Amino acid sequence: MFNLSALIEEFLEYCEIERNLSPLTIRDYRHYLEFFDVWQKKNNPLVKPQDLTVDVVRKYRVYLAHFLSPNGNLPLKKITQNYYVIAFRSFLRYLVRKDLKVVTPDKIELPKAESRSLKFMERDQVERLVAQADTSSDRGLRDKALMEMLFSTGLRVSELCKLNRDDINLERREFGIIGKGQKQRIVFISDRSAAWLAKYLRVRMDSYKPLFIRYAGGGDITAGNDDMRLTPRSVQRMVEKYVRKAKLPVKATPHVFRHSFATDLLMNGADLRSVQELLGHKNVATTQIYTHVTNSTLRDVHKSFHSGNNSSED
Repeated sequence: MFNLSALIEEFLEYCEIERNLSPLTIRDYRHYLEFFDVWQKKNNPLVKPQDLTVDVVRKYRVYLAHFLSPNGNLPLKKITQNYYVIAFRSFLRYLVRKDLKVVTPDKIELPKAESRSLKFMERDQVERLVAQADTSSDRGLRDKALMEMLFSTGLRVSELCKLNRDDINLERREFGIIGKGQKQRIVFISDRSAAWLAKYLRVRMDSYKPLFIRYAGGGDITAGNDDMRLTPRSVQRMVEKYVRKAKLPVKATPHVFRHSFATDLLMNGADLRSVQELLGHKNVATTQIYTHVTNSTLRDVHKSFHSGNNSSED
């Protein structure tokens, strides 16, 4: 009997033990694959591996394209459909490794996603944003130090929230982390960021391990360390609050700080390979998304040779 639900559980265990994927990735894979499992039971019940054909996959992808989310009745974006298909292809690759006669993943192409513009903040916009935090309060001091850290390091918000106080060496202005894909890298802190972080830590009278803690409800002295850790969602809400307060034209998020970090380095002359290492990108092609906004040579060519730059106004 072809038990798809059991095979999905096997695959998720394989992802955790053999591939060492993050709990967040495994959670997402579970959601995407259980979604397919529910669909196939209702529409195309799979009795044997050979039932999982190209035609079944095609019907499933048509279903994804027409699926309306329960909240809002909006169709899935192309990028979201990609996530479902990527997880499904990874699952198929696992089934092929088990010598099950299913459709091979190479026969499934990803849908073309919408192109997304790269959002980043100019230096003065970053300064306007971080200036919104009221540093006369512990919470405001935390927020200021946190935003300075985001811009100074280019950390992913998940990486930032995992940091503990003992991880940071303020004298050397650096620390090591294990980021996405278990990739190790050294992260450096700017002088300004280190100064604000030191101020924040000086007012901390607690013994909690997390570098950034929550202050909701005034804190709980009986809570454990991880109960007091600030979450990525909390950081996102906090940044959104200060963006509204600063009236920025950019819809900044914690990840926009990461884009701004990379853009700032490249605009000031850093080479692409170094920025790749600082961001923790596995492939330099990922880092190249920033070059179209930082290539001074192309800008100079446009300035020098485009006729619109050499003519006077009518």
